[in-house]
Amino acid sequence: MAKTPLGKLKTAAIGMMELPRLQAKVLAGFRELADLTGTTSDALDECDIAGVVPASLLKPTDPRARIVGQAITVLNRVVSERRKVSGLADIEAHNLAEPGDVLVVQGVPHISSMGGVSATIGKRQGEAGAIVDGAVRDVDHSRAIGYPIWCSGVSPITGKWRIETMAVNDPVHIAAIEVRPGDLVVADECGVCFVPYARAAEVLGVAQRLAAAEATRLQALADGISLASFVKLPR
Repeated sequence: MAKTPLGKLKTAAIGMMELPRLQAKVLAGFRELADLTGTTSDALDECDIAGVVPASLLKPTDPRARIVGQAITVLNRVVSERRKVSGLADIEAHNLAEPGDVLVVQGVPHISSMGGVSATIGKRQGEAGAIVDGAVRDVDHSRAIGYPIWCSGVSPITGKWRIETMAVNDPVHIAAIEVRPGDLVVADECGVCFVPYARAAEVLGVAQRLAAAEATRLQALADGISLASFVKLPR
């Protein structure tokens, strides 16, 4: 069933109502990577794609979490004067999300773009989690309900009166990396990788090759290979 906007944003501010969808086998392939972001980062390097943000810049609220999903994007801006009604409209993005999607928010430093209610809605919609280049709050709540967030800051200051959502499902910039709706997001305790939609299958193929080579090298070490022989193994 086609979804319709909720009226929190002008229709023109919603870039697309439905994401282009990656094949299930591509998503499954990334989920099977043992070293999720490490291997994906190496594959992005080999494909000459800039798409990696370390956990020192986007910290996970739950370091045990790992997610793979497509980006639903939100663009937030700080307002010059405090509003009298909430300017946050991330609920329009939640409304469009399919199970497994990842909310990706270009937010604001020191002011929360996401709290417990938004996290609860995202969890109910089946989202894998959220990436916020900006602050969030109520992290104990989001962690308790199993909705992991990677963010650049934590702040109790509400964004309701201080932030305005400008667009949903338009390109955003996360730590200077452009993320488009539908792009692949993978994240774990080491950081976040963004893979362009059109190149996801290509990057997966490289990642699987790198993962197989790594597994061979690790098994050789477990089997007692000499270091002289180890350094000759293909990487």
